[in-house]
Amino acid sequence: MAETQTVEAPGRAAKDERRAAKLAKRIGAFAQAHGGAEGQLAYIGEHGTRIVLVGEDGGWGDLVADTYEVAQKAVEKAGITVHEDFDGDFAAKVETGPYEWKRMAGIQLGG
Repeated sequence: MAETQTVEAPGRAAKDERRAAKLAKRIGAFAQAHGGAEGQLAYIGEHGTRIVLVGEDGGWGDLVADTYEVAQKAVEKAGITVHEDFDGDFAAKVETGPYEWKRMAGIQLGG
């Protein structure tokens, strides 16, 4: 039986490095604007991996990387703490405002 080998497309590694560097720069800007940041990686299927960011001031946001590997490289380059799960003390840092509460209520009410 023949073995299957994965062949990486030429230039793919270099493209992934550039993508990770761009994401790391954006993560760094978020961290600087929010007094620091922590993150969590969430695989979202074919669409890639979401990098959820939570600032020390309670602000939050997210970015999407093409692959889990690119997301991992990006958070490593940015030097932020990465959590396995979005729960406990990490989730408690998120501060939501009127916009988020209105949006969540609208979703529940069909709006």
